[in-house]
Amino acid sequence: MLLSLVLHMHSVRCVLPAAVLLGTAPTYVLVWGAWRLLSALLPSRFYQAVDDRLYCVYQSMVLFFFENYTGVQILLYGDLPKNKENIIYLANHQSTVDWIIADILAVRQSALGHVRYVLKDGLKWLPLYGCYFSQHGGIYVKRSAKFNENQMRKKLQRYINAGTPMYLVIFPEGTRYNPELTKVISASQAFAAQEGLPVLKHVLTPRIKATHVAFDSMKDYLDAVYDVTVAFEGSVDDKGQRKEAPSMAGSHIEMEKLHKAEEGET
Repeated sequence: MLLSLVLHMHSVRCVLPAAVLLGTAPTYVLVWGAWRLLSALLPSRFYQAVDDRLYCVYQSMVLFFFENYTGVQILLYGDLPKNKENIIYLANHQSTVDWIIADILAVRQSALGHVRYVLKDGLKWLPLYGCYFSQHGGIYVKRSAKFNENQMRKKLQRYINAGTPMYLVIFPEGTRYNPELTKVISASQAFAAQEGLPVLKHVLTPRIKATHVAFDSMKDYLDAVYDVTVAFEGSVDDKGQRKEAPSMAGSHIEMEKLHKAEEGET
């Protein structure tokens, strides 16, 4: 019975961090809203500095749970820059955890508050978060012909003119790579072949419009471009076939399965 209780408690481990993060979100947005009003008559750099600090505090909670509560082991190699940089962070997209990887690097550069995302337009309807991400410097973009290039350029230029620190995260694929969605992968590969592009097997063909606008708008403002490819342990089976990458809710379960396999348990 005790073992059953332990297993049950483990199965709901994600409840605590979800409750804390979602439960504190209204208070966070309320504090941010109050500061937004109070700083309306101040230069924008004052608003941005405090907003970046508030964002850093909230995202630090996210990282605390991810790095200390899920059992995930994180190994970083190489030397991180000593000075904060204005960067574009480009990465493959296969999991709901991918955005946290950018945070892991940013927090070790004391730049967590500077992280801003290029996001697909549908995410702006997320309660609380959707509105705030845009206010923090996030940019919502629509796909294909609906993409508004001028709107994105104007927003980026506004941040550049204000001297806003930029740790701009872009997932050029536009959607997550999932090996179980064979039609999506086939369509991406067919498009690449039709356009004379390399046919990619482990990522989707990038959608370059937002990435191009970001590079073109920020080319004189950037210190570096981070070209990142993330690989999750256990996402390839014994036959060498790709499996779906772990999600935020399922990462601790995947780690438990991995530990049991290593110990020879059934």
